[in-house]
Amino acid sequence: MILTVTLNTALDVTYRVPRLLPHASHRVAAVTERPGGKGINVARVLAALGHEVTATGFTGGPVGAVVRELLARSPGVVDALVPCAGTTRRTLAVVDDASGDTTQFNEPGPLITPAEWAGFLAHYETLLAGARAVALCGSLPPGVPVGAYAVLVRAARAAGVPVLLDTSGEALRRGVAARPEMIKPNAAELAELTGSREPLPATRAARRRGAHAVITSLGPAGLLAATPEGTWQAAPPRALTGNPTGAGDSAVAGLLSALAEGLDWPERLTRAVALSAATVAAPVAGEFDPGVYEELRLAVSVTDRSGS
Repeated sequence: MILTVTLNTALDVTYRVPRLLPHASHRVAAVTERPGGKGINVARVLAALGHEVTATGFTGGPVGAVVRELLARSPGVVDALVPCAGTTRRTLAVVDDASGDTTQFNEPGPLITPAEWAGFLAHYETLLAGARAVALCGSLPPGVPVGAYAVLVRAARAAGVPVLLDTSGEALRRGVAARPEMIKPNAAELAELTGSREPLPATRAARRRGAHAVITSLGPAGLLAATPEGTWQAAPPRALTGNPTGAGDSAVAGLLSALAEGLDWPERLTRAVALSAATVAAPVAGEFDPGVYEELRLAVSVTDRSGS
């Protein structure tokens, strides 16, 4: 089983409008709702790839009830979410059909009490006993300690379970120091962590801070990975337009699934890039287009950057 942790779960709402204009009223052409938060998106993609996956994190209130109801309709995903007294947040993505661009609005999430956090830690340690790998994903809801991911990384390491950490800011800085198996920042998050805006030296600098491997998202240019076995850059054969919401989460699912299957780094990166691009091409946030994935999986280019 692969375990995904989404401390700040969400109800992802996507609006499609013919054209998004400031200071104007808009007629929404289509509305979709999905259980969301980064780790929930990762879980759905892992299940679609055929892996057993369990999703945990906090959920609460009327919005949380909708999240759990919708998650129950996600084939292959086991719901191990922990109730909280606060209300799960919503995220709103507005897709402009004319340009293909997406505008995102993210609520902060519920206030988590110390007792709720302590209960979650006990629950998490129980789940680790059956896990082959763990994804720790997304923002921290209010009330959760800023060093929460460092605590979760150390617990997984103590249980012998490899961890992929995908977060940002101070939560990432502290989490890296706990020595996770992988981190997957984007270029801006990496620059904030290391102080360098040059992706290759910054990726290697992040490894020196404690991560076993650092996989940096370069947006349409793909992924850059610095690992103990070498450094590679993987890129899709062409740029795709669409909704990028969840594309990074699909990359995480690709990396974790390939790790669980024992694939080497070039194969891991190929899968992650193809899944990420196929998510951009999908009509709904957090989904991926299987046809585009199969097409791109055979066309992703992987370049050895070890000597750079």
